Amino acid sequence: MRFLTPAFLALAGLAVPILILYMLRLRRREVLVSSTLLWQRLMQDREANAPWQRLRRNLLLLLQLLILAALVLGLARPFIPVPTVASGSVALLLDASASMSTADGPAGSTRFAQAQGIARDLVGELSSGEVMTVVSVGPVPEVLTPPTRDPAALREAISRARPSQAPADWEAALALASASIAGYEEAALVILSDGGLPADLPPLPVEVRYVRVGRETENLAISALATRWLGEQPQLFAAVTNYGGQAADTILTIEVDGEIHTAERLTVAARETENLTIADLPASAGIIRAELSPPVEGGVTDRLALDDVAYAVNEPPVSGRVLLISEGNLFLEQVLSALPNVEAFRLSPGGLPAERYDLVILDGWLPDELPDTNLLILAPPQSSTLFVVDGTFRETDFLRQVGDPLLAFVDFSDVAIREAQRVEAPGWAQTLVEAEGGPLLLAGQVGGQRVAVLTFDLHASNLPLKISFPILMANLMEWYAPAQPFDAGEVIRPGDPVVIRPQATTTAYRVRLPDGSAQTVAVEEGRLTFTDTGQLGAYEVTLLAGDQPQLAGSFAVNLFAPEESRIAPADAITIGQSQVERGVSEEEVGQRELWPWLAVLALIVLLAEWWVYHRGSALPRRDRGLNAPARVRAGR
Repeated sequence: MRFLTPAFLALAGLAVPILILYMLRLRRREVLVSSTLLWQRLMQDREANAPWQRLRRNLLLLLQLLILAALVLGLARPFIPVPTVASGSVALLLDASASMSTADGPAGSTRFAQAQGIARDLVGELSSGEVMTVVSVGPVPEVLTPPTRDPAALREAISRARPSQAPADWEAALALASASIAGYEEAALVILSDGGLPADLPPLPVEVRYVRVGRETENLAISALATRWLGEQPQLFAAVTNYGGQAADTILTIEVDGEIHTAERLTVAARETENLTIADLPASAGIIRAELSPPVEGGVTDRLALDDVAYAVNEPPVSGRVLLISEGNLFLEQVLSALPNVEAFRLSPGGLPAERYDLVILDGWLPDELPDTNLLILAPPQSSTLFVVDGTFRETDFLRQVGDPLLAFVDFSDVAIREAQRVEAPGWAQTLVEAEGGPLLLAGQVGGQRVAVLTFDLHASNLPLKISFPILMANLMEWYAPAQPFDAGEVIRPGDPVVIRPQATTTAYRVRLPDGSAQTVAVEEGRLTFTDTGQLGAYEVTLLAGDQPQLAGSFAVNLFAPEESRIAPADAITIGQSQVERGVSEEEVGQRELWPWLAVLALIVLLAEWWVYHRGSALPRRDRGLNAPARVRAGR
């Protein structure tokens, strides 16, 4: 055993005054007696009048010396060397991803709870001069406490951490943790996780240690759930994947708007997927909920509940009326005919029909007065009330494109363009794609209209020959769709943003979360992005015009993450090009301090000393015989 502050051992000298106090003359008690005849010899005893007395056996004295010894040793901070995960200044990364909700610990505790217990133990192994910072690794990593030596602050930060329902952003978390301990000597990162880290993480400038949590490997998950329309009838597609190593039976229950529609028993082979199609959904179906449950006779235990439930929203198809005004554009005509839920019409330039369309595409031609509806304008020949055309430019080399849902899976970097119109972007429009000479694609909302401008002629580019062209047109059609109050893809995972589409009279939008809470947000100019999608389940969106609901819709957030549903703990993780094995290092030695136990011992002995003081302090003497006379004293 060693000591961190051995100088405090000098306080053991306080035992000397305690002994002196017990050796001083005892203070006598005054007692009234009827006669002093029997007390004459005692009164003549010179020893009683001496200033010092022989030190007698006394239980109080022993207890007080034991209290002093415990306190002195505690102040000296004794410790014993123990193997540890890491020594020095530590950044502790607590995995808060969805898989850490797996309940495979003692008494059904989750992996996250086990990781919290390990983290608290590591706090107790910190030596003098060492610091620790705690980072919760969720979809958005969070520093729970900056580098500190305070064990109480560290334990409090660990206790308030909570697991998320989404995959973790490990790259951002590692960068954040590395920066938090930069500049400290002997710094190390300690990862408490079940090992579901991506394999392409960059190398780190500090040493990394991995502590594995979890033991269960078997898990069934709903890996897909979606609706589609065939004619007038909606269908439901579901997929159940077995991520474990043995075949498993399960019951897949489908609920439609809160009512059980069907229940199917499935047998899923190890590491295989079973697909199920339900063709008799009611046309009025709204929210569809699927859930896995074990058969009555039992089966493989499923410890992760997050991926046993999934949601889908059935949206009736919307047929948008689109008018193409062009001298002839085979590319546009073909893509419009191929897009689902689009009813396309074509006219030659010269005038606008009296009928109303959801979208008007103006290809190389502009009327004197633009129609009051959604517009897609290609190669505008002159200025209009919405924008200014200032000639053409040939500096069409790609410069940049923004991250926008309209450009999802679209790449303009390899698009060749001969020339484009120089369109000045007014305040309502955002430049989505830009070349060296000016914008190539602008989009925005003005006066309740959605307007996009492609500044070049399709025939003067190779864009129609790229896969990006039909994807761009499909994205535009979704953006123009009048019935959807938001832009949400077919698969939304926790943390994914959802773009809200306000109408001209919309003043605010309200989103009701799966837990029943609601958020109301005032509408501002431009796109509105809702990002609080961390809960799994169905969300309801309502657009408000003043206090009146204007338009409502729903979207579903599901886990659908193989890296989280594959719950088998990993024996090693990969950081950069190196594999980090789990476990403690034989070379690392930590310090387990014993002062808390000594403090508890001192408190217990203090309570015993108080009890003995009130019950009598003298130790029993050895019996000299049955006839031995007893000595009587008036003092204690």
